[in-house]
Amino acid sequence: MKKILLLTCLIIFIPYIIVNLFIKNEEIKLKYTSNMNVRVKQEDKIIEVPFEDYIVGVLAGEMPISFELEALKAQAVAARSYVMKKMEANIDKDYDVVDTVMNQVYLDDEYLKEVWQEKYTDNINKIKQAVLETFNEYLEYDGKIVDAMFFSTSVGATENSEEVFTSKVPYLRSVASTWDEISPVYEVNYTFSLDDFYNKLNLGYSDTLNIELLDTTSTGRIKKLRINGTTLEANTVVTNLNLKSNYFDIELKNNKIYITTKGYGHGVGMSQYGAQAMALKGYKYDEILKYYYQGVEIKKI
Repeated sequence: MKKILLLTCLIIFIPYIIVNLFIKNEEIKLKYTSNMNVRVKQEDKIIEVPFEDYIVGVLAGEMPISFELEALKAQAVAARSYVMKKMEANIDKDYDVVDTVMNQVYLDDEYLKEVWQEKYTDNINKIKQAVLETFNEYLEYDGKIVDAMFFSTSVGATENSEEVFTSKVPYLRSVASTWDEISPVYEVNYTFSLDDFYNKLNLGYSDTLNIELLDTTSTGRIKKLRINGTTLEANTVVTNLNLKSNYFDIELKNNKIYITTKGYGHGVGMSQYGAQAMALKGYKYDEILKYYYQGVEIKKI
């Protein structure tokens, strides 16, 4: 009887041991329900990328691979919605999206293999799992595809769309996002010499600094300010000084300019580090999406 039991155990476990010891993980292959392609502009050329492959490339470009699966899944649905909205709007143009932060960062497979090297299979499989588990899902509001905007890190709350862009969008409402403090760029400090500071802003040199805030959002992001009598758009200050966000504090001390920023990005829609923090707390991707995009429904293509 003991011999029979031993033989049975060997029959069951030997194949398992062989598979785990000698067969490496294989890359997950995506399945397709349509031949829909995304027309992606890359500098001076336009390429056509299968739709779900494009979502894989966006996840690789837009969210750290270390993030929780539920955060990656939320990003997959947001990215899918975003590109569908662009494809709808740009149907008569030569391309649907560009591959930079102007739309969504897209990284192709060749680049990812070069960067990830021996970690490529594990990393790409994690992303593809997020894509497959949300396969063909997108966000809809009142029967229309959602303009699923997203950004890196909030200032403690997201922004109402009309306070950053031009139009009021019912699902892009300001919500608390205090857990963004986990982000490494939640608060960033900069130091400039007086010469450098004034030169970058095309302002005349002065040994003094006078700041007046002329317009801010409800969360405290600066829209317009006056520096030593000259009125500037906050976005100009952010661009010229290469700051993370327009939530900033400027101080002159010991003949140097010290700037502290909070948050990273425009602040509208889903905070990526907020999504990660929610995932770490046990929230599922649909809960994350419905928190940051108010009143939306998850639909399938």
